[in-house]
Amino acid sequence: MKDYYLAIDLGASGGRHILGSMEGAKLILEEVHRFSHKPELQNGSLIWEIDKIYEEISLGIEKAGKWLSDAPANKAGKISSIGIDCWGVDYALLDSSGALIPPVYAYRDLRTEPFYETALSKDELYSITGIAFQPFNTIYQILADKAAGRLEKAAYMLQLPEYFSHLLAGIPCKKEFNEYTMASTTGLLDARKKEWSSDLFSALALPAALFKPVKEPPYSIGCLSEELQKRCGFNADVLMIASHDTASAVACVDKTSLYISSGTWSLLGITGEPVLNSAAMEAGYTNEGAHNGSIRFLKNIMGLWVLQSLRRELGDKYSFSELENMAMEEEKNAPPDWNIDLNLPRFFSPSSMITEIKEEYRSRGMKVPESPAELSYAIYTSLANCYKVAVTDLEKICGRSFPSISIIGGGSKDAYLNSLTARYTGKKVFAGPSEATSTGNILLQMQYNNDPAVKNGFSELVSASFDVREF
Repeated sequence: MKDYYLAIDLGASGGRHILGSMEGAKLILEEVHRFSHKPELQNGSLIWEIDKIYEEISLGIEKAGKWLSDAPANKAGKISSIGIDCWGVDYALLDSSGALIPPVYAYRDLRTEPFYETALSKDELYSITGIAFQPFNTIYQILADKAAGRLEKAAYMLQLPEYFSHLLAGIPCKKEFNEYTMASTTGLLDARKKEWSSDLFSALALPAALFKPVKEPPYSIGCLSEELQKRCGFNADVLMIASHDTASAVACVDKTSLYISSGTWSLLGITGEPVLNSAAMEAGYTNEGAHNGSIRFLKNIMGLWVLQSLRRELGDKYSFSELENMAMEEEKNAPPDWNIDLNLPRFFSPSSMITEIKEEYRSRGMKVPESPAELSYAIYTSLANCYKVAVTDLEKICGRSFPSISIIGGGSKDAYLNSLTARYTGKKVFAGPSEATSTGNILLQMQYNNDPAVKNGFSELVSASFDVREF
């Protein structure tokens, strides 16, 4: 009987259920469910449809059970464990009975704007947490909830992978820990001590009882609830893995490598120790948790969100492949150094991405992209230039040079962006695996289950299992 591990990978626009198992010396992935979702605008706020997401999670687990029951004899086995990874910073508030206090806000909601100035200066805040100042950080969301009186009713704060995992196990109001990698995204964790900062809680007058002791993954919180066992036809451990999606993704990368986790966001960085100096703060670098208690020292770059927004605004008339090909053709006609800074706040959540791109070019006195081809090329080259700037800053801050970049995640399949990244940074680019987040999720489940396939480390198994393309 084979051991299977079910990774539930939740992104801001959809989710996937991936079964992982060993065949010989390779890790094999099987997708059993995929779904789309997006935040809804309710009463002027962006809200996650939390019940719909959970129903899709449950449906995917049911499909995984059916996939195994229908599998041929050579694939027979059992699902040993389930782990959920998710985007960072967002959370659910629960009352003392474990009932959800709605709504669950989406990180692109603008309710946090009045709370950017906290009781501590930016220098003091960064020296403790090492978290870059982003409008969506949990610290600002918590302050917004405090001002709205929502914390007065709350007994528990569960970040989204914790909330969904506890629902799976049927214990939403018995939370004992906060998972380390998710806690590290809040802007409330002491980066050196890996525990909640008492100085911050005191300065901001936050209720410490909402936050539980921080625990490094992987660890179990129980097994599937009886209700889900009956529905899905099997039982399995529910694990807290490195539940921040980028933390799971970078588990696939050797610690000596510079990486870009490429998707809706591009997360560019290295794994190691926290860097909490003023140069890192000024360059917009952040320090978030990784597996085995290490730190992801990285920068959030706007990423393929800009291209996704362009495609949506063009009425989904063009596929991503068509936009990529159009950009490649446009390169022959485009002016040199035709790029802008996509990390500017105007590109975070605009009503019209096309309008904001054009206005930024116009404000700089540059040729304004007009056609879909020009807009696509402008986005591609601007992204590559953002990578170049971020790499230059990182190497200067760390005092060392990196010969190559590993690009992982869905964006690693974009050959044109990979080639532009190599050209702009002057470094070798290794692209893959594209399913890095699910793979890292599964690797951490294998670690918890003492699977012999990971006894020599994660990167060795990744290298043996997936094709990586060089640019």
